[in-house]
Order: sequence, then C-alpha cells, then structure tokens
Amino acid sequence: MPTNGARPRIAVVGLGYWGPNLVRNFAAMQSCELALICDADAEALAKAQLLAPEARVTQSLDEVLADEGIDAVALATPVPTHADLAIKVLQAGKHCFVEKPLAQTVEDAQRAVDASDAAGKVLMVGHLLEYHPAVTALADLIAEGELGDVLYVYSNRQNLGQLRSDENALWSLGAHDVAVILSLLGEEPEQVTAVGEAYVRPGVEDVVFGYLRFPSGVAAHMHLSWLDPHKERRITVVGSKRMAVFDDMRIEGNLTTCG
Repeated sequence: MPTNGARPRIAVVGLGYWGPNLVRNFAAMQSCELALICDADAEALAKAQLLAPEARVTQSLDEVLADEGIDAVALATPVPTHADLAIKVLQAGKHCFVEKPLAQTVEDAQRAVDASDAAGKVLMVGHLLEYHPAVTALADLIAEGELGDVLYVYSNRQNLGQLRSDENALWSLGAHDVAVILSLLGEEPEQVTAVGEAYVRPGVEDVVFGYLRFPSGVAAHMHLSWLDPHKERRITVVGSKRMAVFDDMRIEGNLTTCG
C-alpha cells in the first residue's frame, strides 16, 4: 500500500452477482479510492459506473494488471476463475481480495497462497461473516467459557432460488459456515464428509449436508440448500453449560443464548 499517506487505489474486477456491491461499498469508503472497474460486459460497466462516477472503466484485465497506480484488486469473477486470476493479480505486484471460495481444489488454493508469499502481497478471501459483530461476540462467549465446553455446532443456510450453474450449494453457501466454524473452534477437522443431490441442474448439487468432526470431539453439521421453502442463515453452538444462536436473518438481537 502507499507509504506517502495517499489513499490506496483499488480496482474491482467482475460485475456479476456480487461485484456491484463491492463497487458501491468501495466508492463510499474514505480510506481508499475506487480507481478502476473491469468487466467484459459493457452494459454491466455502464451500470456500475452509475455507482462510482469517478472511477475509470475498462473491459481489459490486462489494463488493470499493467496499471502501476493500482495498489489492490478485488476479484468478484466466476468461482472457477478465482485461483488463476488471483495468481495473476499477485504476480502483477498487487494485493488481492478474492470473493469466496478462493479455489475449488486444495492444489489451486495452495498455488494462490504460494503466489502471495512469493510476491510479498496480501491475499484475502471474502469470508465476511468472520468479521460480523455477532460472530465476534460469539467467539468471545466461547473463549471466556460462558458456554462451557463446546459439544457441537450446526448451521442452516437455506433459501429458495438463486441457483448457480458454476458452483454448487457447498461452494456458494457452505464457504461461509465452514469459515465461521473453523474460526470459532480454532482447530482443523480430522473427518470431513459431504453428501449432495442435484435436483434442478445435473451435476450441480443444490442440496448439501456436510459433517465435520474435530480432534477435540466437537462435531459440526451443515444444511445447505437452494430448494427450501424459507430463508435461513443460522449457526447454533451447543455447550456443556449454555447454548448460543447467531441468526443472521434478524436485524436486531441476532445473537441469543439460552440454557
């Protein structure tokens, strides 16, 4: 980032489902400058520029990577492109924020991490729920022993619609829950299983049940679905003393305890 006190200059690449949200948020921030917006779709660029009139637009990723005035790039491109594009950004000497998931294989994720290390640049994945105030408070409850020993965790992340063609429910929805569960428990699982079914699009699982078991004996279960009659965004932690529920669908009081 700039060392002369200037605001870092950011580029957003990808204007599909989530990219316009990044454009809007960066444009409103005082701590950085949204300098460049990139997408191959000219119509999408025109709409995005309404959100950030002062930003330059381009249909060329090469232009973004060659611009020495760009300090960091935020990638919101289709999931299968994440790892390769992140590597290109890092090798161009720029910090990189990439929407979740970082990659679809361990090998691709490791290549991106290695590129970050080699370039000496920050690689950050958009696991935004880790920074949610309620999740931070939940982590504090666990760390302070308010719940006792954590016995098990389960999550519900379901809705009807927003079907994807290039990623299944685990990659699209489950990345949030996996990130939060690992952050809360502070350990890596020793057993992981996932079972999914593709009911709408062949080969793209729209319903997934995941299970993780940790060395401490804690178990975690995830129910992920695009085929559910109601929308849920909930993580429940069951402890030996008390239980806690983070309900992201509630505007107020989204962290509750009982027991």
